[in-house]
Amino acid sequence: MGANYCMSCGAPLAPRDVDGTMRHACTAEGCSFVHWGNYSIGVGALVLREGKVLLVRRAQEPGKGYWTNPGGYIEQLEMIHDTIVREVKEETGVDASVRGIVALRDLPRNIHNVYVAFAMDYIGGEPVPDGVEVDAAGFYSMEELETMNVAGFTRWLIDVALKSGGDGLIEDREPVVKLDGHGLFRL
Repeated sequence: MGANYCMSCGAPLAPRDVDGTMRHACTAEGCSFVHWGNYSIGVGALVLREGKVLLVRRAQEPGKGYWTNPGGYIEQLEMIHDTIVREVKEETGVDASVRGIVALRDLPRNIHNVYVAFAMDYIGGEPVPDGVEVDAAGFYSMEELETMNVAGFTRWLIDVALKSGGDGLIEDREPVVKLDGHGLFRL
């Protein structure tokens, strides 16, 4: 489903060539709104404690009944690294801090999804499911994972986290140039 009306002024949108690509753009005189597409950004946590990984069992679609790493979608005015800390806490009650970004998935479709996976350090708390999005949560060994209904993408993320040679991209807390409101990550 695409946009039909301008989000700035409410006028109808119509196809227009914008830099060589057909896009829906506002038809009103003086309005420059262009609908660039539909996008979502998801985040996932890879929290390890004593050789075990934090997993949740999905209680809702998509993926109902599958074990996955905790995660969710960013909020409009929330920094991405704050999102994953919040999501882990909401879904499991566990406190964790961001160590770095270890994986990225690009999934183009009607709503183009980008997923950022964070390596996180366990701080405290015992896993307790939220009872809404997830109905079970815990730390599980690699051996235990073999008998669980773990989603394929989560298996891939766990492999990435365990085999990464470092922390991946880490937050640049002291950039050479101060850029207010930016979340900056670097090698």
